[in-house]
Amino acid sequence: MEEGRLCIGHVCSGCNITCPMGRVNADCDACMCEDVTLHGKVSLEDGSPADNARVYLQANNLKLLTTADNKGTFRIPGVCPDGSNTLKIKKAKYTTAAITVPETNRKNLALQVQLKRSGKPYVFKSPDDKARRVGQSVSLCCNAVGTPAPDRYLWYHNGSLLDPSIYRYKNNLILKNLNRGQAGEYFCKAISDGGSAKSQPATLSVIGKQEAACSSQPQSHLIRLPHDCFQKATDSFYYDVGKCPARTCVGKLDKGLRCKDNISYCCGVSKMEVREILCDGYTLPTKVAVECGCKKCTETKITVRGRATAVDNGEPLRFGHIYMGNKRVSMTGYKGTFSIHVPPDTERLVLTFVDRLQKFVNTTKVLPFKENGGAVFHDIKLLRKKAPVTLESTETSVIPLGEKEDEDPIAELEIPPDSFYRKNGEPYRGKVKASVTFLDPRELSTAPVTQSDLNFVDDEGDVFPLRTYGMFSLDFTDEQGTETLNAEDVKVHLDTAQVRMPEHIQEMKLWSLNPETGLWEEEGDFNLEKSRRRRREERTFLVGNMEIKERRLFNLDVPESRRCYVKVRAYRSERFLPSEQIQGVVISVINTEPEPGFSSNPRAWGRFDSVVTGPNGACVPAFCDEQNPEAYAAYILASLGGEELEAVPSAPKLNPNAIGVPQPYLNKLNYRRTDHEDPNTKKTAFRINMAKPSPNSADENNGPIYAYENLKECEEAPYSAAHFRFYRIEGDRYDYNTVPFSEDDLMSWTDDYLAWWPKPMEFRACYIKVKINGPQEVNIRSRNMGGTHPRTIGRLYGIRDVRSIRDPEQQDVSAACLEFKCSGMLFDQDRVDRTLVKVIPQGSCRRESVNSMLHEYLVNHLPMATNNDSSEYTMLAPLDPLGHNYGIYTVTDQDPRIAKEIALGRCFDGTSDGTSRIMKSDIGVALTFTCSERSAAEQSLFESQRNLGQQSVQVPPRESPAYQRPVGSRQITQSRIQMRGQRPSSY
Repeated sequence: MEEGRLCIGHVCSGCNITCPMGRVNADCDACMCEDVTLHGKVSLEDGSPADNARVYLQANNLKLLTTADNKGTFRIPGVCPDGSNTLKIKKAKYTTAAITVPETNRKNLALQVQLKRSGKPYVFKSPDDKARRVGQSVSLCCNAVGTPAPDRYLWYHNGSLLDPSIYRYKNNLILKNLNRGQAGEYFCKAISDGGSAKSQPATLSVIGKQEAACSSQPQSHLIRLPHDCFQKATDSFYYDVGKCPARTCVGKLDKGLRCKDNISYCCGVSKMEVREILCDGYTLPTKVAVECGCKKCTETKITVRGRATAVDNGEPLRFGHIYMGNKRVSMTGYKGTFSIHVPPDTERLVLTFVDRLQKFVNTTKVLPFKENGGAVFHDIKLLRKKAPVTLESTETSVIPLGEKEDEDPIAELEIPPDSFYRKNGEPYRGKVKASVTFLDPRELSTAPVTQSDLNFVDDEGDVFPLRTYGMFSLDFTDEQGTETLNAEDVKVHLDTAQVRMPEHIQEMKLWSLNPETGLWEEEGDFNLEKSRRRRREERTFLVGNMEIKERRLFNLDVPESRRCYVKVRAYRSERFLPSEQIQGVVISVINTEPEPGFSSNPRAWGRFDSVVTGPNGACVPAFCDEQNPEAYAAYILASLGGEELEAVPSAPKLNPNAIGVPQPYLNKLNYRRTDHEDPNTKKTAFRINMAKPSPNSADENNGPIYAYENLKECEEAPYSAAHFRFYRIEGDRYDYNTVPFSEDDLMSWTDDYLAWWPKPMEFRACYIKVKINGPQEVNIRSRNMGGTHPRTIGRLYGIRDVRSIRDPEQQDVSAACLEFKCSGMLFDQDRVDRTLVKVIPQGSCRRESVNSMLHEYLVNHLPMATNNDSSEYTMLAPLDPLGHNYGIYTVTDQDPRIAKEIALGRCFDGTSDGTSRIMKSDIGVALTFTCSERSAAEQSLFESQRNLGQQSVQVPPRESPAYQRPVGSRQITQSRIQMRGQRPSSY
């Protein structure tokens, strides 16, 4: 370094720098103090040294001073500690750190710096949908995090950039004096030195000053009536009660512009009328929506539940930790079950399951959930860790990735000698325990174990999918297994013979998973090399370099731009009626690469995705190809509450009306249910060729496959548009509510005294266990009326029908778990109502006994209902959750379906904490009836459904005749049944 010039306290001639201490250096761009030495240490997030980190001085231009050694330490003489000098520390893949040298008189200074891994921004809060009138104002906001932090935001309206110099926005966009032209979609883009990321779009609705906030006319909504309530006027068992879709509307605004409106307003029922429906010997009251209006949105809670088990043998993850980002939010139970409340405004739920016993690979999942409230059940599959092998740190080690019988590995890891080191940077010499667990895409059964959702963010901030060629988890420890080791200069050799799509060879990259965002981030590229490995013939390999430090989960992937969406709906029965669609069903797709010439035998899978059905079904993302229909295929399956739903059959021949897709497109897609060739196979999935619809074919532009850019068209597709179907056989039961409510859509709840569920954020399910002595299964009804509340006394809440289930171990014995309306507060939370419940078995039945503990409870909790008729049982339902000793089963949950499923499982089992799918008719019984045998003419509706399966189904009004089921398929008989022993006034 050249000799500096003494300029203490004044400006040097020809140099504009004043030095409060020391002298100006020869370059005249900084001060230097020759008697001061700066000692520094640079580490990474896990505490390991940041070797080769470069240290710069911030001057007119960045000036390289030194480079950190393999321990992360550096020494710099001559830097003045005057409080004005700033050092910048840089290292590839890490965010630049800036540190100011503090002001001091000391001659030796010590600084410590920690580098954080660099990444693109992550948008954790997108703008909300909002509705305004012309002339009003609105604030739209988004928030993003990242390392480095986002320092700039851009806003777009209907895809066009809004000029920052005109709108003067940051992460919030304020629009004043709105006009109709400003309605549409808005999204933001967060930008940092690490890249950019886009938010989800928000819809801004702008209506006229005097325009109605909601359409006052309710939409058609059909409910199914009881089996003894056939309507001659419509020639069906359906009645139109109307509904008001819960979309955002303009309500009363508070003063000030906020990112989130203080009160959310939705279109809902503003006026209902009571209608009397004439049934067979009795009148059924129902409430019908006659007018819609803008009101406060129904508040709901969002929950995800599930079970975490091993993919190989179903072993549960017992007492595993569940993390959301870096925060532990829950634990799994003894059976691997879990339940997590989804925080408000969550857009992407990323959970990591950690096994404290280290038997399973840490698993990060992005779980879809019901945005309108309620619970979704997820079956989490875990990959068992490979048993560790012992390596010599001073020798070259080769570890195969993918060990399939009679096939070569997909790739190999090559670890050179002396590559291992401790977290403090010291080289490690000795034996290494290495556990390398590979997720092989050539095994179709491993697809559900896929980490995250295989997405990454590109340079423009858009989320794009990846197609995997294998994932691997790495664990290196010392010989005792107590200290985690890092490794450098590790090579990955990917056999190009395993990449059957030539275009993927050039695009292959190595990725690592960010467990906080659930997104994959690029680790490095591959280079082509020819070599003879393990004395085989010369082959071409893709070779990539990697360093194993903070992250231990890697992926061999290529970005794939050939994308489509598949429209899928789930139903309550094989009738496939729009009014019987089920929300909250998890639809999963496994993208496969078929073996050439053997389309039914996939060579490998490449991607696994899951979505949840909403009120209009689901659009599942999948890879597709326009030129070659067989380039990609997909297996699609559905589950609800952990139970797999059934797909429409494809054998003995295709039925386009049942499948939901017309010809000739159906043949092109080559629809096959999993039991197409083997009737003994499960019927819970189907396979299709992912043939992208041709824009020139009218037959292919109405679903069920939609081009990626047509997502909105897929989401808003009418029921009449082509779609694939799953259905759930819900058994012989029937629910009727006087105030209509869909248990799949919690936003459909109405604040009414006769509502079956009085609170939309807490659902209490009640069941009573009834035993039947007799040769036949019996239909049992509960009729639920107001019992003690002055607003509801004598008025119907609803009815429930269920058929008893025969005991497999006892002849002439069956039992049923019958739902009744729980007693408790009504919607206004003012006073309780003891529900008057009548339990009425169908046919010639006689009450034999009542559970003694239940009877004693009812006697001690007056008033007591009269029971003069021995063919039924009447009670004022208990207020307390009694339990199995009373034959009463009560469960409270934030989702009505979950509450009912748990209560049913306990009722079947006859316990207060167990669960069973097999009816145990002698345990935990409340009521016992003896019923005599009936003739065929006196069969219940449920029996006639089973015995008369050849009759055609009645199509409810306004249902599409195109989907009427053919003769000979499984159906419900639409005929009125005269029931012996039935009194019209009570049943």
